[in-house]
Amino acid sequence: MTSSNGERKRGRRPGGTDTRAALLTAAREVFTEQGYDGATVRAIARKAGVDAAMVNHWFGGKEALFAEAVLRLPFNPREQISQVLGSGDPATLGERIVRTFLTIWDAHDGGIFAAMIRSVASHEKVAKALREFFHNNVFGQLAGVAADHGEIRSNLVASQMIGLGVVRYVARFDPIAASDVETVVKAVGPTLQRYLTGPLD
Repeated sequence: MTSSNGERKRGRRPGGTDTRAALLTAAREVFTEQGYDGATVRAIARKAGVDAAMVNHWFGGKEALFAEAVLRLPFNPREQISQVLGSGDPATLGERIVRTFLTIWDAHDGGIFAAMIRSVASHEKVAKALREFFHNNVFGQLAGVAADHGEIRSNLVASQMIGLGVVRYVARFDPIAASDVETVVKAVGPTLQRYLTGPLD
């Protein structure tokens, strides 16, 4: 819709069209074309035909929009990592990461995790956007925990958690797939702790 001077009106889309759905559709296109870093809230809103303020109104920001539009995550990774980092003894951080990871994905039967992994494996542009997103919102925070080699340490954590997710939710190898959360936490947590704070040599 345009105004009398020919400019496009901003705000909610006319005719009862679902603004939220329009933003999700536009976001998938822009994130795929531009990657996570290259995509801007303004570009997404422009493609959806709405004001940029609608992104914050419906999603709270770029991170949450990406999580829902591209990853369809049932949580905000940045918020979860912040809570894990600030919720206990640094010496048990590895266990808390594993526990949080499994608790979240178990609640959704791992289906969203499996879909995410399959999307990454088959679409390079989605993989690029995913790497940028998790680097900015998850592993960048983990890298800050380490006194040295932050990037390597955070990547080691990523390799462990993604591998665990594939075994438990995609390939569903027993006994890992059938084990209770605390059993896996006790087995994997110390490895993550070494990756984060222990010697790497």
